[in-house]
Amino acid sequence: MSDIRHSLLRRDALSAAKEVPKERGAQPKRLNSLQELQLLEIMCNYFQEQTKDSVRQIIFSSLFSPQGNKADDSRMNLLGKLVSMAVAVCRIPVLECAASWLQRTPVVYCVRLARALVDDYCCLVPGSVQTLKQIFSASPRFCCQFITSVTALYDLSSDDLIPPLDLLEMIVNWIFEDPRLILITFLNTPIAANLPIGFLELTPLTGLIRWCVKAPLAYKRRKKPPLSNGHVTSKVSQDSGEADRDSHLLYSKLHLSVLQVLMMLQVHLTEKNLYGRLGLILFDHMVPLVEEINRLADELNPLNASQEIELSLDRLAQALQVAMASGALLCTRDDLRTLCSRLPHNNLLQLVISGPVQQSPHTALPPGFYPHIHTPPLGYGAVPAHPAAHPALPTHPGHTFISGVAFPFRPIR
Repeated sequence: MSDIRHSLLRRDALSAAKEVPKERGAQPKRLNSLQELQLLEIMCNYFQEQTKDSVRQIIFSSLFSPQGNKADDSRMNLLGKLVSMAVAVCRIPVLECAASWLQRTPVVYCVRLARALVDDYCCLVPGSVQTLKQIFSASPRFCCQFITSVTALYDLSSDDLIPPLDLLEMIVNWIFEDPRLILITFLNTPIAANLPIGFLELTPLTGLIRWCVKAPLAYKRRKKPPLSNGHVTSKVSQDSGEADRDSHLLYSKLHLSVLQVLMMLQVHLTEKNLYGRLGLILFDHMVPLVEEINRLADELNPLNASQEIELSLDRLAQALQVAMASGALLCTRDDLRTLCSRLPHNNLLQLVISGPVQQSPHTALPPGFYPHIHTPPLGYGAVPAHPAAHPALPTHPGHTFISGVAFPFRPIR
């Protein structure tokens, strides 16, 4: 263990980093629990004491960047324990390095780190989530990336992938306290022309919209409590009902926060000269969401789930309307009509996809095309976002939308 300490103190940071896990392809010598704890402590202290952020980032990346070999599993296990320890003892430099790692690492590894932290702080030891909550003020950047990873992990596609109540409550309270938290990565990242595929998105907005929209149906679908002698015990039923009620309130609170963040985006997109050019909520990601809602609505008996279906579609309509008006979602009403054509009827959704839109003074724009979508999205060159429907869109100065978008709003239940 002293060799590792000496290696980390060398001037050649990259060589030192590579010595800690030894050779990449070599069979690692298995550490016992005490040695592993000592190693984690040494690493935590080193990152804390290293004053140069660039050196910290190089070493962290050298240690934990996936290599596509058998060592990745042990590397990920060690990373999960290191970040978990950093949370417990509030080692901010480690959390900042982990935030950068999450931003440049394929999502399949990001969700593994997220799961490790959720297991440690939301599942294994009751009440330990209080420790995780404290990183909100210590490293907001890590919190933002953690939320994005968690929403990618828990997509509500099955009962096992519904976020634990403690985790949900913590994230909702974080965002409600400071809605700009979920924009930190976007606001502090140089935007490339082509966002990489297979990595975390710049914001957790898509994942949070998925949570809010799918929650009413996912909780309705959730398996019934276990039976005792063929009957649901009253205590189990009562506890389950109370937890579901708490969850529904949290999702309503989260939905309101997401709408507020969406309304902020127009200013930030304009400041970055990305308004109408970069969709932070990709239309292609809305397609599977709508398909999942339609499948869940079919799976649940509409006679027994009419309120849940209506609430889900109301939230979808509100999110689509505000996202489009703020420039976060780039699409036409024709796109929406096609996308939502198979969904159950919903009055608010019908207003969004067919109701009046603020008219643009640029008469060259075709009807039904949102005025802010007048320049090609980043990465498309001179090709319009929807060439088949709109073959010859001109380029012209931007049109300013009002920030407080009026749209039919139904009470969030």
